[in-house]
Amino acid sequence: MEPKFWQERWARNQIGFHLPEVNPYLQRHWPRLTLAEGAKVLVPLCGKSLDLMWLASQGYRVMGVELSEHAVESFFSEQNLTPRRSQHGVFKVYRSDLIEVWCGDFFALDAEALADCTALYDRAALIALPPLMRAQYAEHLNRFLRPGCQGLLIALDYDQTQKAGPPFAVTDEEVRVLLGEQWALEALEEQDILGESWKFVQDGVTRLEERVYRLIKR
Repeated sequence: MEPKFWQERWARNQIGFHLPEVNPYLQRHWPRLTLAEGAKVLVPLCGKSLDLMWLASQGYRVMGVELSEHAVESFFSEQNLTPRRSQHGVFKVYRSDLIEVWCGDFFALDAEALADCTALYDRAALIALPPLMRAQYAEHLNRFLRPGCQGLLIALDYDQTQKAGPPFAVTDEEVRVLLGEQWALEALEEQDILGESWKFVQDGVTRLEERVYRLIKR
């Protein structure tokens, strides 16, 4: 997807992908990770997710990455936070207590920026990207996150011929092709969510599943 696509979605408030509450999978499964106290968590394509606040409330340092400045400004405003702003290369960085959000293109992140990230939380990044960009995204994670990094990945799976993304369908097989060589993967949960996803039903989707994976970088 071109950056303009997401900028326009945020500008028009077409953000059906935004959850108005903390993700229950995060709350349920994050405690299963064996992370050091105060570990730094990378949250790609974070939008204005309340998950950032939840992770910080658990004592983790949080590094969100978001393309849309509108989304970043909305996050801090809605959470009544006054961030400090600085420039790091091509990124505008917003910081408040344990949370920092890097506003810019995820693919511009380098090894220095990610050096102290020892955890990953992906609820909305992989499924936001079309196939070629998913491969680039996985390669970026594989290249720059260091061995021992742990995380959670939430993927959505449905018949892509029945509905165009985003969010895109990412099968279990694709997850394992993209990440299986560099990461140990454990499927923690699978849920049929078609009954609570009226927009997918309206579009003719007949199967909709969410899968949650635990990841450990080899």
